[in-house]
Amino acid sequence: MLLIHSAATTDAPQCSFEDWIAYDKTVQEAGILVASHSLADLTTATTVRVGPAGDRIITTDGPFAETREILGGYYVIDVPDLDVALDWAARCPGARDGGSVVVRPVAEFDV
Repeated sequence: MLLIHSAATTDAPQCSFEDWIAYDKTVQEAGILVASHSLADLTTATTVRVGPAGDRIITTDGPFAETREILGGYYVIDVPDLDVALDWAARCPGARDGGSVVVRPVAEFDV
């Protein structure tokens, strides 16, 4: 999974919509795309925590994590190994302009 984190500030130049369209097309044409989604604006986020008594606590005005990056979306790709995944992450527009792409395998459980 490629987790795309963008810079929390808008000071840095941002990659263009066309950059994302081109990357999307390349991933699809390579036949490695399993799933991908862009997340809605951070202001639409709702944070849920569970208190000591098991009660649900909802914070409706966004996340409160102290961070310099915001999770903006993800790609799930099917590639043979970590090196190939890192190559695709380096091509991702989200890895530029102060952003980063975190590469993590999807956990598989025998149930």
